Amino acid sequence: MKKLLFLVLCSAALVSCSTTGSKEVVPAPKPKVLKTQHGLASWYSVRTNFGTKTASGRPLRDHAHTAAHKHWPMGSKVRVTCLFNGKSKILTITDRGPYVKGRVIDIAIGCAKELGFYSRGITKVKVELLERGTWKYRHPKR
Repeated sequence: MKKLLFLVLCSAALVSCSTTGSKEVVPAPKPKVLKTQHGLASWYSVRTNFGTKTASGRPLRDHAHTAAHKHWPMGSKVRVTCLFNGKSKILTITDRGPYVKGRVIDIAIGCAKELGFYSRGITKVKVELLERGTWKYRHPKR
């Protein structure tokens, strides 16, 4: 009887170790690019910004994955790629700007560090609009 119980337990253990077949890993589809811009990007932070709220009314946080763009809707998702090192990040448009000729986007300082251009101050980038935002534009009260 003990041998039979031992045999049943061993069989159950072996069955639980078997695989059900290999599952194929399918990579996520690349998001469709709606628009592309090339130009200069700069970074901004709570210290350099006039106040701690963005034009969307949301608080400015130095390490948030956010950016400022002159025209694209609030809440839009963009991929910013540094052209000198190839690093890229997906950011959300939460603010308006930059208001300096030739610049296409301002990026939160934490993202500039992650992208590797913090010490440069500005860099050439490619900005791809991946998803149009639907947030209502609301300028914060100062």
